Formats: sequence, C-alpha cells, structure tokens
Amino acid sequence: MNETDFLSLNLHHALLDNLSTLDYQSMTPIQAQSLPHIIANRDVIAQAKTGSGKTAAFGLGLLQKLDVTRFRVQALVLCPTRELADQVAKEIRKLGRGIHNIKVLTLCGGTPFGPQAGSLEHGAHIIVGTPGRIEDHLRKGTLKLADLTTLVLDEADRMLDMGFQESLDNIIDAIPSQRQTLLFSATFPEKIQTIAQRVMADPITVKVESTHSSDSIKQRFFKIEGKVSRLDALRLLLLEYQPESVVVFCNTKQETQEVANELRRYHFGALPLHGDLEQKDRDQTLIRFANKSASVLVATDVAARGLDIESLDMVINYHLPRDIEVHTHRIGRTGRAGKNGIACTLYTDKELHKLEKLEEYLQQTIDNSPLPSERLLNEPAYKPAMATLQIDGGKKQKVRAGDILGALTGNSGIDGKHVGKIQITDNKAYVAVDRTSAKAALKKLNEGKLKGKNFKVRLLAT
Repeated sequence: MNETDFLSLNLHHALLDNLSTLDYQSMTPIQAQSLPHIIANRDVIAQAKTGSGKTAAFGLGLLQKLDVTRFRVQALVLCPTRELADQVAKEIRKLGRGIHNIKVLTLCGGTPFGPQAGSLEHGAHIIVGTPGRIEDHLRKGTLKLADLTTLVLDEADRMLDMGFQESLDNIIDAIPSQRQTLLFSATFPEKIQTIAQRVMADPITVKVESTHSSDSIKQRFFKIEGKVSRLDALRLLLLEYQPESVVVFCNTKQETQEVANELRRYHFGALPLHGDLEQKDRDQTLIRFANKSASVLVATDVAARGLDIESLDMVINYHLPRDIEVHTHRIGRTGRAGKNGIACTLYTDKELHKLEKLEEYLQQTIDNSPLPSERLLNEPAYKPAMATLQIDGGKKQKVRAGDILGALTGNSGIDGKHVGKIQITDNKAYVAVDRTSAKAALKKLNEGKLKGKNFKVRLLAT
C-alpha cells in the first residue's frame, strides 16, 4: 500500500467501501497532502484549483467526523456561486452514500427564501451555500450553527474578489470559535493570509503548485527598426499574443496617458494608471483591470506600486527603465501563482547603452527577437473576455454582493458561471460579467431591484 492509496487513511469502512465503488483508488496530490491533517482535525490552508480533487479532500474529512445521530448542522461549506455550491453538495452526497440518513442542504441566493427556511426546520447535517444567503438565514434566525464543528471556505480567493468579505466576517462571528476550519484557494494574495490569521488556529499550509520564480518568466527583447513606430511595435505584440491581462510600463505620466489613448483609438481595452488620476478614477481602473474587463493597463512604475494582480500574463516595457533594478521589479509581476509569464521589452539603438547595463546586471547575453509581421496591424483589436456593469449604489446604500448575484442569476437570469468579480465601494458597485452576457445582465439589473430599490446601471465602455 502506498501513501497515495485511500486505504492508507484511517477512514470509516463505509467511506472506503464507497470510494472503491466509485473507483476512487489513488489520491490526487492535494488529497494526499491535506487529508491526513484534515482527518487529524487540524486547520488546513490548501492551494487548490477546480479539478484538483479538493472537494473530495474536505468532503471526506467532514464526513469522517460527522455524527449522523445528532440531527444538527455540523459542517458549513461556503462557495462563491450557486453553481459551485450545487456541484459541491452533489459530490458530498456521492461520497457519503455509504452512510445512511445523511442530509446535505444547499442555501444559495437566486432561489426563494421561504422553501429554504422550511427545509431548515426539518434539520440538516451539512450546509453548502453562498455567503450572502447564509448570512440572511443567520440574521433571520432560520439557520442555527451552535453545533458546528467544521467550516470550509471553498475558492476563498474568489469569494473575496466577489465582495463577500463582510458577509464572511458576519458568518464567522456567528459560529463557534471551537471548530475546524479548512480554507481552499487557487491563489494566495495578502487578503487570504489576513482572513486565515483571523479565522484559523495554527493551520497546516499545503501547496501543491510551485511558487513564483524567474524560471516561469520568458524574457524577450524587440528592437524597433525601419518604419515601424514604437506604438506600432506595441500593437504588434498585443495582436500577436492577445494577453488577457498585460501591464505596459511607461517612464512618464504624459507618455502613459498618450499610449493608453492611442491604444483605445485602435479599440484595445486599455486604461491608464498614473499619479495625475483622481482617486475614484484610479479605483475604477484597478477594479476593471482586476476583473478582466480591461486587458491592457498602461502604467508608470510609481502608480503600479502595490498593484495586487495575482495572474498577469504579460509585462511590456515600452521603454527600458532608467534604473536597471526597476526592470527586475517590473517583470517580476508576471509568472506568478504557478503560471508562466512573458516579459517583452522594446528598445532602439539609442537605448543600447541601457541594454548593455542590463546584460551586465542579469549576467546573461540578451538576444534580439524579431517583431511579429506588420500585416497584423490590419487585424482588429481583440476584446477582453469580461465587461463591467457599474451600479449607482454601494456600501452606503446597503448594497451587498449577494444581492447583486441573486438579482443577476435569479428568476431565469444569467448563469452564475458568467458572473465574475463583484466589488463594492462606498457609493458604487461593479460587477464583471462575460462579454457575451453583458446586455442580458444590464437589462436584468435595470429592470429589477436591489434592496427593494431601483438603481441606475450602465455598461462601462472598453
């Protein structure tokens, strides 16, 4: 028997027999590394993406410690969307088939509250739901969690991206402090570490994927020659690689604004980020870039400080920076979270002295790469995958992420998987939706209500 065999775990016979029936033989890396700690009742932080087998990891853990004879809610699994909650509940039911009389209940927005409250009156062992709706049930007293022993935060990074921080805080305040907490997240931004410190006790951290290293960054240098302008060279790189998210670094505020304006003239989803922007414009720019409704962020080094974008496909140096060390900081923004990234640098003969200094600094020879064919300049600009809807209501108007998600997906609305990040400021809310669903989402929100009120909603142009 090897260490990746489920039989190596001290699981109930009913669970092991069912796993055999389901043909679950060897554990995935995330299961092998996390399950022994989960079964030992330790708090666990695990880096895991959809398809990694994470649901079975926490599902088996909470089924192992479940006391079926106590008809009380003993485990709560929080998910960012109704679709994921449904998948998780289905998987837990499948994993628990060998144990009689287990009741798993889903509580999500976009479905009527009354029937859910009725189901809760009949009791449940495991609740799977979205933060907004769980918070509603707690506030109205229809959900009681005094007997909770396990809390699972599934896709925690996405829940925070969608604006559920406040709901999560309220839920955590309402549950027993003596519990096991399991946090699963595809990425580990600072906000995940902050919430982990607050809600977990001496957690074990499990990371299956490699962390960021320079090996994951492919550097390319392009010499601008002939009739090709620097802007044309930039357009060629964008048209060739079509990055979902790219930061174009410029050396001055004026150049940053001019390059962004020119790219927009050619219909790229580009936004500027520099020190002359008003705070509200800066906030909106960062929101739109983070939610993938703007593909190109044209920025100065100073303005880009503190930029927390986990997954950046590409960095382009419009010019070589004046300070060679800045080059390393710039390119280090791509190739994170176990992903590969590309760093492209444009230069002319006038910048050869900087290139020589960079070669010396990097201790390697820099090879010139040919620019893509100029014929690409005749191709239309690609569009970002997402679009942003701006709602003229925010925290001060008591608008919550769960309200927006429910309004979009409830009553024959759009599919929850087409909803991206939801971010709420004091007086505005921003929701990213698949570009193909943008018009339907806009119509749905403009014709419906949030908190019983009508709010003006508009689609932000890219």
